[in-house]
Amino acid sequence: MQAIECTYTVTLRDYPEQLPATERIAAEARYARELEKQLGGPEQVAAALDTMASLEESPPQQLSPGDLTLLKAWGKASVAARQAGFRGLAEASSAYFDVWLP
Repeated sequence: MQAIECTYTVTLRDYPEQLPATERIAAEARYARELEKQLGGPEQVAAALDTMASLEESPPQQLSPGDLTLLKAWGKASVAARQAGFRGLAEASSAYFDVWLP
């Protein structure tokens, strides 16, 4: 049996209906796959999450051009991942995908 290393976690939150576990897991997997496609892989997603966490504590004037590039890439990736994650599910404006480092 092969072990799977988890570099980050995705969880669908506040979906208004009771989703079967298989549909929830499929939505979370679609979200993760799209993030990885947009950012370059699971390690890049984890690195971006780590950097984003440190940027939240930095004053805006300390952002480097690389930080701004990452923020734009994360925003674009998040929108694409949200669309992929909710594909095939009913509209749920209050629902969101929570992504974090374990």
